[in-house]
Amino acid sequence: MKKVMAILLLIFAPLPAAFATSMAPPLPADSSQQDQNKAIARRVFEEIFNQGKFQVADEIYAKDFVNHGLHRNYDLQEDQAAARWEKELFPKLIMTVDLMVAEGDLVTVVWTIRGTNTGRAGALPATGVKIEERGITVWRIVDGKIREEWTSFDQLRIVRQFVSQLKWQLMGLLGAVVILIWVATRFIRKLRLIYSIQAAKATS
Repeated sequence: MKKVMAILLLIFAPLPAAFATSMAPPLPADSSQQDQNKAIARRVFEEIFNQGKFQVADEIYAKDFVNHGLHRNYDLQEDQAAARWEKELFPKLIMTVDLMVAEGDLVTVVWTIRGTNTGRAGALPATGVKIEERGITVWRIVDGKIREEWTSFDQLRIVRQFVSQLKWQLMGLLGAVVILIWVATRFIRKLRLIYSIQAAKATS
């Protein structure tokens, strides 16, 4: 009897493990590819935006890359020019990844941008304004390079941050403009008066 029980145990003991294995959900075949796509997405934030290494853009983006804006599309040159302009205005700009999800050839990132306007870009002076904004970006990555992008964030909120932190300077500028207009108006009136007096003398 003991021998029979031992034989039965040897036969049926592996069944629970085999049953559990058969019931476990299969791992996605493209999990490694999705991890690679996430790594490519992280390079955009870490190397381009945070470190200002714009030379790596050719390694990350496809030549036919398209950034799908709300009203028009932008190519890679325009996209990177905008990124350089932002880095010039905010030299210590930092973008952090709050959430990243990959599915198929798409990577979705929820990010937060923080920076202080201590740099100049063209005629725009440094204001010292601090900004903080959250946005979302979806990238389509094919053959290890970003092909398409969709980004959304509240641009008006950034404008409000500038206005709220520069309200006294803006009020001072507005006052100076009003005074300048008042002085110019009085000056023009005096010129007209002088001209009319001289014209009257010339006709008399």
